Amino acid sequence: MLRPIRTLAAAAAAVALVSACNSASTNGTSPGGSGSAAATTRGVTADSIKVGGIVSMTTAGGYSKKDTDLGAKARYLRANAEGGVHGRRIEYLGAEDDGQDPAKNMAAARKLVQQDKVFAVSPMSSVTFSGADFLEQEKVPTFGWGTLPAFCGPRHIYGFNGCLVPTPGGTLNQTWPEGIGRILGGADGKSVAVIANDSDAGKFGIRTFQQGFTSAGFTVSYAKASVPATAVPSDWSAYVKEILSSNGGKAPDAVVSVMQTPNNIGLFTALKRSGYKGLLSDPTDYDPGLLAQDATRQALDGVHVLLQFQPFESDTPDMARFKADIKAAAGGKEVPLNMHMLTGYMSADLFLAIAQKAGKELTVESFQAAAQGFSDTGTLVGDRALPKGQKDSFGCGALVQLKNGAYEVSVPFKCYEPIPFK
Repeated sequence: MLRPIRTLAAAAAAVALVSACNSASTNGTSPGGSGSAAATTRGVTADSIKVGGIVSMTTAGGYSKKDTDLGAKARYLRANAEGGVHGRRIEYLGAEDDGQDPAKNMAAARKLVQQDKVFAVSPMSSVTFSGADFLEQEKVPTFGWGTLPAFCGPRHIYGFNGCLVPTPGGTLNQTWPEGIGRILGGADGKSVAVIANDSDAGKFGIRTFQQGFTSAGFTVSYAKASVPATAVPSDWSAYVKEILSSNGGKAPDAVVSVMQTPNNIGLFTALKRSGYKGLLSDPTDYDPGLLAQDATRQALDGVHVLLQFQPFESDTPDMARFKADIKAAAGGKEVPLNMHMLTGYMSADLFLAIAQKAGKELTVESFQAAAQGFSDTGTLVGDRALPKGQKDSFGCGALVQLKNGAYEVSVPFKCYEPIPFK
């Protein structure tokens, strides 16, 4: 079982020292304070709740999750327009850029807590979460996309659609294998190749999806976390050769990439040039902004993208409200929607829902008490339930396909019965 990244001993000692220095502002009563929540809880005053985010806005490979920040801002703006949370407005400081760097992720977490003194971190969206142990230690409610092990288990860290990297005893979300099986007319007799980056997250992704596709009835002919995590390969021929001969010397029926956009573009382009005609899928490339360049649009054409929320093409009232909120946050401009916006939006939405339930006397303790037994239904990510979501995913999702320069729903949003993770 993977664990959250641990800091070095010296850094841990420094954190402990700083934590001791900050304990009065977090749990004690400030000098002259009244003893109310506003006087005793970090980031909470009589009329505001301070929140910040951590997002990979810039990366060495050019991949960016910057619109996660816009999505969170959109949800907080609406909350404030509606009167805030029990009369307290959300003071959203925006997101710190961790550059997808573990050291910067930790530094961002420390800054938000020790310098900015936030009550919560929402959103947290990065492929690294080295600040997880620190935020848990400091009892900072933290919300993000539960694709990392740190979102599965800690008491104060929450995935907006649950835990997507379960530990033994948890469950696996079957949206991807069940959806691909539906597109292929069933999984019986069908094979799938799964490829990921050579990283802890990639290796864990291979383990989970290999089990999920096998359970759905597929033959997993190839499952490797072999692509360098630090740089996009310039030559994909070795990977393509292995994949295309993995199914008893033949090509698999589907190739599933558990990687980010730059890698997906390179891999899918190479597969198409080799003559591969099977199904291509990934969990990343639902972003109209990717369609601006011909080469990118061609590389991703025909690809089925896994979503764990309602597609933007849905006509539900909640989706209409999301679109209106994004437009308002963008200054009234129509902006291309992407999955990062929804990641930030729903991270903020879950935080707000729990804070509302916690009541007027908002403290970390009252917030945590509200999270225990929290549930609601019919959101953009399906039915939510805690603390279940800190061990299991909420089990819902859809698939969309990029086709002729536009996304179309290939498998409608649905909640699937999860399977036990072994």
